[in-house]
Amino acid sequence: MTGNADTAAPARRAPRPRADALRNRERIVTAAREMFVEFGAQVPYDEIARRAGVGNATLYRNFPERDDLVREVVLSLMARVTELAERAAAEEEDTFEALRRFTLGAADERVGALCPMLDGAFDQDHPDLVAERDRLEEVVRGIVDRAQRAGRLRADVGVGDLMVAVSQLTRPLPGTACAAFAPFVRRHLQLFLDGLEAPARSELPGTAATLEDLRSDSCPS
Repeated sequence: MTGNADTAAPARRAPRPRADALRNRERIVTAAREMFVEFGAQVPYDEIARRAGVGNATLYRNFPERDDLVREVVLSLMARVTELAERAAAEEEDTFEALRRFTLGAADERVGALCPMLDGAFDQDHPDLVAERDRLEEVVRGIVDRAQRAGRLRADVGVGDLMVAVSQLTRPLPGTACAAFAPFVRRHLQLFLDGLEAPARSELPGTAATLEDLRSDSCPS
């Protein structure tokens, strides 16, 4: 006799990861992010495991393919930057100060130094990445919109302009070590931010860059 829904055995849930397993995974991602910034995404797994303080087997068990690790590093970075943006928007009364705080915080996360990881065969359309990217873009768009509505941010710039500048101004010049370049990042970002404040001191060529422009094959005119 078959049992009905009331007497059926409950579905067995997958076991939750142990706390030490979660800590190991977090250490691996942190170590990988640091080493990708310093040496690029092809740094040997052995070196990542050593810096994370875990065995090679633990690293491979969590991230059997390098693309898995790269994706997790990018997800971790995007989540951290989104949290920075959310805190800046919530805690700063001055809308331009919220934008400034987000921009400098994103620079401290070394976002530009990690951009080369996204070149080549990296899957930028993975569902997890798309979801985290949409979350980040929504928060940053809100910061930009509020600053423009308050008259604190010049009206002829877009979210894409901000993201391009953060990416490019935090990326070391070719042949320049990250450590040597780092002291100049905040200085150059401050020059950029001064140029964003309203009233505008000049007329910009072309049109404001949107996030859609950055993902298209053609550049905005």
